[in-house]
Amino acid sequence: MIVLQCMNISKAFIADPILQNVKLEVQTGDRIALVGRNGAGKSTLLKLITGEYKPDSGQIMIPKDIQIGYLEQHSGLASERSMWDEMLTVFEPLQKMESSLRKLEQAMSDESVLADASRYDKLMKEYDELQITFKDKGGYQYEADIRSILSGLHFSSFDYNTKITTLSGGQRTRLALAKLLLSKPDLLILDEPTNHLDIDTLSWLEQFLKGYPGAILLVSHDRYFLDQIVNGVVELSRQQSTKFSGNYSQYLDEKAARFEQELKQYEKQQEEVAKLEDFIARNIVRASTTKRAQSRRKQLEKMDRLDRPDGLEKSASFSFDIKRQSGNEVLRVEDLSLSFSGEPVLSNLSLELKRSESVALIGPNGAGKSTLLKAIMNKLTPDQGTIRFGSQVTVGYYDQVQADLQSNKTVLNELWDEYTLLPEKEIRTVLGNFLFSGDDVLKPVNALSGGEKARLALAKLMMQKANLLLLDEPTNHLDLDAKEVLEAALIDYPGTLLFVSHDRYFLNRLTTRTVELSDGNITSYLGDYDYYLEKKEEQKQYALLEEAKPTLKKDENVQPTKQHYSQDKEAKKQERQRLRRIDAIEDEMAEVEQAINQLEAELCLPEVYADHLRATGIQEELVTSNQKLEALMEEWETLQTKE
Repeated sequence: MIVLQCMNISKAFIADPILQNVKLEVQTGDRIALVGRNGAGKSTLLKLITGEYKPDSGQIMIPKDIQIGYLEQHSGLASERSMWDEMLTVFEPLQKMESSLRKLEQAMSDESVLADASRYDKLMKEYDELQITFKDKGGYQYEADIRSILSGLHFSSFDYNTKITTLSGGQRTRLALAKLLLSKPDLLILDEPTNHLDIDTLSWLEQFLKGYPGAILLVSHDRYFLDQIVNGVVELSRQQSTKFSGNYSQYLDEKAARFEQELKQYEKQQEEVAKLEDFIARNIVRASTTKRAQSRRKQLEKMDRLDRPDGLEKSASFSFDIKRQSGNEVLRVEDLSLSFSGEPVLSNLSLELKRSESVALIGPNGAGKSTLLKAIMNKLTPDQGTIRFGSQVTVGYYDQVQADLQSNKTVLNELWDEYTLLPEKEIRTVLGNFLFSGDDVLKPVNALSGGEKARLALAKLMMQKANLLLLDEPTNHLDLDAKEVLEAALIDYPGTLLFVSHDRYFLNRLTTRTVELSDGNITSYLGDYDYYLEKKEEQKQYALLEEAKPTLKKDENVQPTKQHYSQDKEAKKQERQRLRRIDAIEDEMAEVEQAINQLEAELCLPEVYADHLRATGIQEELVTSNQKLEALMEEWETLQTKE
């Protein structure tokens, strides 16, 4: 069944066309993603569908009995009610039905009714019918549904009598999402639903939406989320829409395959046109061949000419470089504690960063990730502990709210004021690489969108050429294309990275070590996000096995048996072997790391990189050494977890 159909929708603001002849169809069970650059018209199309905007031309058809629920980007509940009372408003019809059931129960217990059999039977029949309807519509479980969804969206620790007016903007947005999910509309429209959600909440939302009975139309820049949820993609590009089947990764593959096929068809036709035109030019004036040339001319005139397929839209183009290399030890945080209003946020926390590491800092919202970065940048003063940078370390910091951007400056001056010795042409070139061209550079910063501010902040960061980058949610506000460019730039970055992100695809692409921050403490995992998940699952299963082991009751008056003595002796022997092996691995790792450093130094020598065979041999040794180091790290971590 079709729940939404958009036919040839066009919309312009003043003289700027946003959408032209856009088509979109959503059927029951569909999970459709709207994708495209920032400014491509995704949110505009959603507002057209929900009636907030009117199309300039075209039709939007929604069956009368279809209920639509819409979560707008940056929206939040504005209510004087408590959290619980606001969620109950979704179920007002059920509450009225429940009240009617109570009244019928009272009526049936009245003595005068009990004495009148026909009247009692009539009330009983009415009660049974209403009770069945109440049950079918979820009357006996709606309170459990409220608790389940509030818990999934990380409100389980809250007092449900908390007034909504006391919550933060992000919390009110999550509460708006909770209310929408409880209403269970036939078509659920979500504009950036993953904003303000940590990784655990994102995983819960994915599972909820996978089992959602209605259709879903969503806009999101989270590729991992899109791959998990959607079965169709509609791309908005150059004011047009194009439909693809499958999830986001499949869309990318199909888009590339379509472009290649269309380009081949276009080039083949161009070759055919060139041959026909050449034949006509050579033979039209000759009496013996003019008829054939005229025939070819008619064939050419009737030909349905193909347009050259559009390539990719212009993308940002940038890279991060460093002025000079740092020492091997980049950062050391020891016994750091920090609190707000007497409430501890970080407690006796220690962290080390080595050169060229790419470390992801993850944890639930409120765990203190941004707080740690601000403490490292000396924007917050810790209660105790030390923060020390290594030799020749220069730090670049990306703030997730772009708080350092001056709203009263133009884009050009925001960058140029910090690099006054550079010519204007060079500053404009840098801004052009971040898609600020022409009059865009004269816009005031306070008029920029979130994505534009993010690109400007990245431009400033790139100009610093720092060898340590601290990034707090760098992919927020960036569209999918800009995220891919940023990933490529950071993968090639020769310095050290410490970053906070909830984008799981981004985490897997960049991370060499995952650091979990929870309850003020840090746990380190030598791998990317997927590796971290595997280790967490292993730990969970191990804990379950430990709980399942029967508790042995020991009699204090009974001497241990010979078997118990032997088992204890063997356990101690294995523990000694484990500790010896850990020491041996650490020595081997130090030797391999030293060898890697020597090989890397050799590769930098002019006489080596000028000799192709010698450079290839050293590169092969380097690959082997890195593989050996990785294997040693794996074994070291396995032995550490057996404590």
